Amino acid sequence: MTAVTAGTAETTGAPGVSDAAVAAEQAAYEAVFDAAVAADERIEPRDWMPEAYRASLVRQIAQHAHSEIIGMQPEANWITRAPSLRRKAILMAKVQDEAGHGLYLYSAAETLGTSRDELLDKLHSGRQKYSSIFNYPTLTWADVGAIGWLVDGAAITNQVPLCRCSYGPYARAMVRVCKEESFHQRQGYEALLALSRGTEAQHAMAQDAVDRWWWPSLMMFGPPDDESTHTAQAMAWKIKRHSNDELRQRFVDIAVPQAEALGLTLPDPDLRWNEERGHYDFGAIDWAEFWDVLKGNGPCNEERLSRRRQAHEDGAWVREAAAAHAEKHRVDKHHAEQHQHTGKHGEAQA
Repeated sequence: MTAVTAGTAETTGAPGVSDAAVAAEQAAYEAVFDAAVAADERIEPRDWMPEAYRASLVRQIAQHAHSEIIGMQPEANWITRAPSLRRKAILMAKVQDEAGHGLYLYSAAETLGTSRDELLDKLHSGRQKYSSIFNYPTLTWADVGAIGWLVDGAAITNQVPLCRCSYGPYARAMVRVCKEESFHQRQGYEALLALSRGTEAQHAMAQDAVDRWWWPSLMMFGPPDDESTHTAQAMAWKIKRHSNDELRQRFVDIAVPQAEALGLTLPDPDLRWNEERGHYDFGAIDWAEFWDVLKGNGPCNEERLSRRRQAHEDGAWVREAAAAHAEKHRVDKHHAEQHQHTGKHGEAQA
């Protein structure tokens, strides 16, 4: 979208401009914005956009970014206890990927005029949320596999459509994120497959992990469509392409045959193929649990946020050093430019 840029709107609300003129100008901007979204054009940072669109993006991208960095904790818990050097290397690579995803997403949010410091402050104070799934504990090594297969599988289902999000920086960030999440999902599936085909105790461990992570994974897609505050508008703006329930159904349809291939069962007695619908029917989700965890009452809510706050405090010296280095580089560059200018001036006089 290039027809109306942020700079174009500088005269809006200027002294001497009537309310009617301001309203007409605003309507013109909105018409161009709506046409661009309808035509599947990308909205870029310098383009004019409704403040509600900007706020919706900040909320969604921030929650996504927070989820990536909080999501490092449950799996990092197992890096030192991975059963082999190969598993340790894979898990370390995955946790590093998640840190990178958080950085991509915080950078995308910054293009909307919101600083990373502000977003982190809202996370640490509980004013912004992250995915409820990361408030559950990782009790055994099999949980790492279940997270990879189910949690990252649900994330891929949700995030692939975001590669076509109407906001350019978010959409472009998601291309790389989804490629790496695909690796994470395959890693989890392969780890569960090895356990499922192992000893009886290993198979039982894998089944136990799937039993505990299945329902929270379905909750990852958010509340039912009729209880979702943001879905309808996000879809109208093409920030999202599918509703929560559509994505949840898509995930179930993918997961059931994969579970059969793994030799594991999903903990839902109501799960069965519906020939008429062409989809799997599944049982009722415990939404009371979802809302309770979201409110901060999950098994690990306080632990996750406490560790995040502590990590932020422990990293203060790194941020201070980076800022000092950047300032020194700026001053050195300024002095060099002054010296160069003085030299050229002297040559001209000579």
